[in-house]
Amino acid sequence: MAEPRVKLARRRALRGLALAIAWPRLARAGESETLAPAEWDAIRQVIGEQLAALRRGDGAGALAYATQGLQRQFGDAQGFMRMVHGGYEALLVARYTEFLEGAVIDGVTIQPLRLVLPDNSVLVALYTMEREGARWHIAGCVLAPSTVKAV
Repeated sequence: MAEPRVKLARRRALRGLALAIAWPRLARAGESETLAPAEWDAIRQVIGEQLAALRRGDGAGALAYATQGLQRQFGDAQGFMRMVHGGYEALLVARYTEFLEGAVIDGVTIQPLRLVLPDNSVLVALYTMEREGARWHIAGCVLAPSTVKAV
């Protein structure tokens, strides 16, 4: 039987995958809620600052942008960075990043980030965001393939 942390991670990954599959249909159908432009700016700033911390190797700084639940799950910066290097290396090596239009779907705030990797393959990082107090925090991230091709 899987540990509770593994089960939680699997549930989040499956939810993210479902959102990645449903994303184009939901965005086109206009079925999503919306946030004020200033909220999206704040969300993008949090993600950008976490990316900068990750690329500097500042695990503690990067972990500070995560929700309290994720901070408890990983416990320390070293565990968090092991997870990043183990499954999210694309965030560290992307040669180009571009924020795509975010959406609130069934109450879940999703901010996609296009990643162009050194080999020109393209992924989309789907960030799940949560408000804790007055600030946005990263509640999860799922990497999904993209149909877009880089040149």
